[in-house]
Amino acid sequence: MIIDEHVGALSAALHGPARAKARMLDEARAGLADAADDLAATGLPAADAARRAVRDFGTVADVAPDFQRELTIAQARRTALAVALSAPVLLLCWRLAGTGGGVLPHAARLVGAVAAAAALLGAGGLAATGAWARRLPVPSGLPRTVAWAGTVSGAALGASAVALTAASALSADWPLAAAIAALTLVSHTKVAASARACRHCARLT
Repeated sequence: MIIDEHVGALSAALHGPARAKARMLDEARAGLADAADDLAATGLPAADAARRAVRDFGTVADVAPDFQRELTIAQARRTALAVALSAPVLLLCWRLAGTGGGVLPHAARLVGAVAAAAALLGAGGLAATGAWARRLPVPSGLPRTVAWAGTVSGAALGASAVALTAASALSADWPLAAAIAALTLVSHTKVAASARACRHCARLT
């Protein structure tokens, strides 16, 4: 069916959070189907009505930029949330690490500062993409800024996971230290993946 083919081509051109993308495509498909039904009700053959609805809707090249812009904002919001939530994990882990000796306390302060800065950027990104802010234009550079905040936060989480894993082997309470290292690694994986997706979306807008 021409409508499904058109929506499929649009889907292939878009990148962003799966749920947001699916919702947008469902709305586009429903709108095209309604338009085709209205045209068919005037006496136009069903196939011609579908083609006319697709033509009036616009080509993929015409409509994809607007769809992608919305998806990029959605991905930036998701990444900002991931960054904001990762900061407490970093701060907690490195606060515990900072109670030990050696170089870990100094690293704890440094990574703690990175976590605080990333949290501020994440909170700013959430505010700028929140529902109350949708009435205002989102700054064009915001998704890229959020993406790099996520990249920095992900790198800090990765470094923390490695350092805490090494420290857990020397810790008297190694099961707790190992659990903290595992939590940090999981957070790193989520934040890094979201930041990578955000960078990709930002390049498309």
